[in-house]
Amino acid sequence: MTPPEQTSPQTRTRRALAILGTVMFLVLAPGFFVVLIPYWISRWQFQPAFLGFTSFRVIGAILIIASAPVLLESFSRFALEGLGTPAPVFPTQHLVVKGFYRYVRNPMYLAVVSMVIGQALLFGNLRVLAYGLFAFLITHVFVLTYEEPKLRKTFGAEYETFCANVPRWIPRVAPWRNESQPTA
Repeated sequence: MTPPEQTSPQTRTRRALAILGTVMFLVLAPGFFVVLIPYWISRWQFQPAFLGFTSFRVIGAILIIASAPVLLESFSRFALEGLGTPAPVFPTQHLVVKGFYRYVRNPMYLAVVSMVIGQALLFGNLRVLAYGLFAFLITHVFVLTYEEPKLRKTFGAEYETFCANVPRWIPRVAPWRNESQPTA
């Protein structure tokens, strides 16, 4: 990333708009899918733990806590590095391949679904679990039918190299070292 003193006024303006748009999208999209819908389904009331296994509650809490920073860091990379937002109406100008994107191609979606599944496990709510699995299925179809073709068209060989080295859903153990960019 270029030091702030070396960026043009247009880049600074785009970055400011990207930050604003990303924050708005973060509140609207994950706020709706991770907070409101699970709340509407469960009212965040505890039910008996799945299969009577109380450790599922701990696993659920860990999923929620571990996913939150992944979501926030991934969103911030879109604005600060990509100079855009996760929303298709204001897409990034640069392919984002740093941070958690060095481990998995879709850390935002993975974090959102993990937070929903975490709530299902924490509250012992089968309907939230079904919602989380349905949300993952819809997300997977969206990624395959819209997002990946759009990224291939927009970023070409750069995106193909990214896809060849970073898995879609199951994170790598070691981060991908993109030789064409400094690591961060």
